[in-house]
Order: sequence, then structure tokens, then C-alpha cells
Amino acid sequence: MTSSPTPADNIDLLIEARWIIPVRPFGVTLENHAVAVSGGNIVAVLPQAEARERFTPRKTVRLGEQLLIPGLVNLHTHAAMSLLRGLADDLPLMTWLQEHIWPAEGRFVSREFVRDGTLLAAAEMLRGGITCFNDMYFFPREAAAAAQQMGMRAALGLVVLDFPNAYASGAEDYLEKGLAARDDLRNEPLLSFCLAPHAPYTVSDQTFERILPLAEQLDIPIHLHLHETTTEIEESLKQYGVRPLERLRCLGLVGPGLIAVHAVHLQAAEIALLATHGCSVAHCPASNLKLASGITPVAELLQAGVNVGIGTDGAASNNRLDLLAEMRLAALLAKGASGNAQALGAHQALQAATLAGARALGMEDKIGTIESGKAADLCAIDLSSPELSPCYDPASHAVYAAGREHVSHVWVAGQLRVENGSLCGIGKNDLISLAKVWQNKIRD
Repeated sequence: MTSSPTPADNIDLLIEARWIIPVRPFGVTLENHAVAVSGGNIVAVLPQAEARERFTPRKTVRLGEQLLIPGLVNLHTHAAMSLLRGLADDLPLMTWLQEHIWPAEGRFVSREFVRDGTLLAAAEMLRGGITCFNDMYFFPREAAAAAQQMGMRAALGLVVLDFPNAYASGAEDYLEKGLAARDDLRNEPLLSFCLAPHAPYTVSDQTFERILPLAEQLDIPIHLHLHETTTEIEESLKQYGVRPLERLRCLGLVGPGLIAVHAVHLQAAEIALLATHGCSVAHCPASNLKLASGITPVAELLQAGVNVGIGTDGAASNNRLDLLAEMRLAALLAKGASGNAQALGAHQALQAATLAGARALGMEDKIGTIESGKAADLCAIDLSSPELSPCYDPASHAVYAAGREHVSHVWVAGQLRVENGSLCGIGKNDLISLAKVWQNKIRD
């Protein structure tokens, strides 16, 4: 797990931890190891004693009784909707969307809304160990600016819908604006992109036919809501004569770049189709439960070989951007729904929240594991508190016992973003004030 050292063994940072779970190799927990970082990348993962002899770091961080894991990858969210958290709860999806969320967005969504909402979301995610989020929302330039201000990695969804809003007048306008943003921002090191047609029920065949060649040309994923509710499927059968996934297959969109968000209502043949074509699923367990959409068949998907990552969805439907909580819920639901206590074990859940998300985004070579050559996106979880004692298995604790309140340090590309549980570079009171300004606008 090491590479050739840099000249004179000088490095930027050495992080020592009681435990390290690198995620790859799978199921491994290293004790009393260190991660050497230089130029934002991991140089080596090795025993602490060896690291101290081999390297001369500019800075050393000794984490004590802590677990170091890869930075978490939030495979699906609408970050700016943090400003709508709690606005309309306890409703089914289409009622929630049509009668509350879409009208609120029609009134308030703007460049400022997206920038401020994404800033608030990025702060929440970083404090919970999330270092990369896959977003789907309007005004991607503003979302990018907020992510960059927080020093966070973001995969920006270039949203496409067939109806107008404050951002764009129609499908072609969405595409033009999204692609222009991608062209201008594509060299930013912490940013990547997805084409993000919202859902089969908001996007026409003609628009999907425009999206497919663009995704192939740009070599970026297609990120969309799919088979989220039984109503979605029933309406597709009425309008198109086929279920939504079959419609996408006929249009040529089912392939390795497809990120199917939710994927709650799947038949066995559909699971096999996703597996055969190398698709990914973004599993959002809390949002699915809160909107009464159902439970994704995670055990069956994994058994078939589908790549399953984990997302929070937006704060308006969750209401937390907390991937540690989602990991626990995903593991418990998989066990309960399948009747198999081994359906989604701790190491598997951790892999889903890290490497699987990176793989879905086409970033497996850059993030998602603690390995030489990868970006130093790292999350430290303090396991020394009474409620986490004793610790027999750090992986089990990370998934079943620890919470985001136990995240002590977070690095993105080797840069410290959270230290001792506090954000670096922006004050908590500034964020609270920002949120209150929007609360007053929306409440009035």
C-alpha cells in the first residue's frame, strides 16, 4: 500500500490514527498506522513507527483513539434545498412536490438562493465527514462557488427539465446553460459533472435523445430519479406503455454511466438489467422512508452485482445531510427487508458510502479509498467517548454506533476543512445568520 517516496522523504502531512479502514483492500482494518500526504495526494499508508523513520513531514497530526476512513461520498443530494428544510413534512412525494416544494421554488429560487443554500449544506456535510457530493439543482455555477468556498469536492448535475423556472425556459435552455457552466469550470480540480435529467415523468423522449450523445461525448454520468414511487411507474405504463426503466433502455440510456436514484420499485428482471449494463444505484433510505416511497431492494441489487452507493437526498425531504446516519439505516433496512442479517455488513456499508459512490461518478481512480496515489480526502471519527466504549470492531462502530457528532477532522485534497469538530474558514454564527435571513423571506 505504499509507493516510492518523494525526494528526501519530505512530505506535507503525516496523519497517525489508532485505526485506519482503507476500504480497499475490502474488510481490512489497520492498527497504529499512518497516512503520508504530499501535494494533496496520499503518498503511503504504513505503520506509524516506519512512517516516523521514513518521512519528514511539515506537519504531523496524531489522532489518538480515532478511526480514519475515506471521505464519505454523498451520491445524491439537492444541496441548495437546505433552505427548505422542514418546510412541508409528512406528505407523499407528489403532494409534497406539486403543492409545496415546486411552488416554493418558483417563488424563491435564484442565484443567491442556490449559493447560500449550497453553502449551508456544504458546511453540514463537511462536519459529518462528507467530502464529495453529487448535486442536482439549478444554477450550477452558484453551487460550484459555494463548494469552492468551503473547499469541498462536488459533482455538479446539469439539470434538465421540460418545464420552465427561474433558471431556464425549457429543455434546450437548461442544456445550453449547464454545458456552458461545465465548459467554464471543467478545469477546477475539485469539480466534476453529471448530466441530470430530473426524472422520466418530467423529461420527454426528445430531451432524453439529446442527453444521450452529450453524455457519451463528454464521458460524464447520467444522474436521474428512477422508479421512486409506484405512481411514477403506473403513470409511465399509461403514457408510454412500459415501465420507466424499460423506456430508458429503449432510448439507449441504460449503461455504465447511469446513476439511478432511489430505484425503490424494481422487478427481478430490472435488477438483472441494471447489473448487466453496469449501472449504479444511489440509495437514499431516509428520504424513501419519510416520503413513504418504499424500501430499495439493496440485498438483491448487491447480490446481482449492481454498484450501490448511498445518498442523503435533499434536506427538504430527509431532513439531514448525514451519511453516517444513512449508512446505519441502509444496513438495517437491507437486513430487515431481506431477512438476512448479513445482507449489508459494516464494511459493505462503508464501501457503499465511499468507493461505490466514487465508482458511480467515474472517480474511482481519485477518491473513495485510502491508497497511495489517491486524493487525501479523509474523515476521522473519535471513538474515545463513553457511548462508543468499549470498541471491539471500529468498522461496526462507524456504521452502527458513531454519529456525525463524533467526526473530529476532515481533509479534502490534503487540506484541513474540519478540526476538532469545527469548520475551518467560516463561522457557525455566520451560517446561522444566513439561514435566518432566508427563513424570514420564505416564511413571510
